[in-house]
Amino acid sequence: MIRWLRRRHQDGMHRKPLPEVPPAPQDLRGAQAQAEAESASSAQALMDDPSEHEPVIDTSKPLLTVTGVERSFSVGGHELHVLKGIDMELFPTQLVMLKGRSGSGKTTLLNLIGGLDLPNRGEIRFKEHWIHQCSDDRRTYIRKTEIGFIFQSFALMPLLSAWENVELSLRMAGRPRSEWKARVAHCLELVGLGKRMHHRPFELSGGEQQRVAIAKAIAHKPSLLLADEPTAELDSQMGAQVMTVFRDIIRTERMTICMTTHDPTIMEVADRVFEMVDGKFINS
Repeated sequence: MIRWLRRRHQDGMHRKPLPEVPPAPQDLRGAQAQAEAESASSAQALMDDPSEHEPVIDTSKPLLTVTGVERSFSVGGHELHVLKGIDMELFPTQLVMLKGRSGSGKTTLLNLIGGLDLPNRGEIRFKEHWIHQCSDDRRTYIRKTEIGFIFQSFALMPLLSAWENVELSLRMAGRPRSEWKARVAHCLELVGLGKRMHHRPFELSGGEQQRVAIAKAIAHKPSLLLADEPTAELDSQMGAQVMTVFRDIIRTERMTICMTTHDPTIMEVADRVFEMVDGKFINS
């Protein structure tokens, strides 16, 4: 018995020690969940303070410059001079109005700014683009990506709902499909049509149709929004609502808006008013 115990003791001395068991690793799923929570917290912080992720806009430099612009048309063998040397600047995040009677040249100037027409003389610069020198294809691309239009007639597709009209604008601008749903909903909510977004134009009032046209024009996030008499077909109350929407757009979307009007009741909300008479500015 004593000899057997002695052998067990000697065997234990020569036996290799067992490897130490490493400490249990941290729960990877728990670490991942913590990282996701921190990321979500950061995202929420950005949503709570949009200024943290909005690009800084230099409001001291003009977004658009018009220099010595003239435009004339041949009518009955004679030259009709519509614009007679226009000089103006549009700065970022401004609401600018072109005031004047019918025939003063407001719409012609708006078409030149937006690249729908070309001047006979003068220069038009929008950002880094010299609009008066661009080809038709280049001007079309600039309009699709950086300029929005609102027309007097609303220009809505009658068989499409408000949602589908705005979505069509994104489709034509070539925006990724993944952006459509969120952007359409945002634009319609911005103009106050969150509960009417699935109605067709004939089911909407004139003011509501105008707001659909506004949502459609801003959907592709242009820098410049051009509006031709956007309140002409509306009563004073609806016109005031449209101007409130414009102010909200400038504040939230950081756009510049240039519109034509002959309605003196809405000019108080403008940052700048250019008055046109016979193709010239009489003040600015």
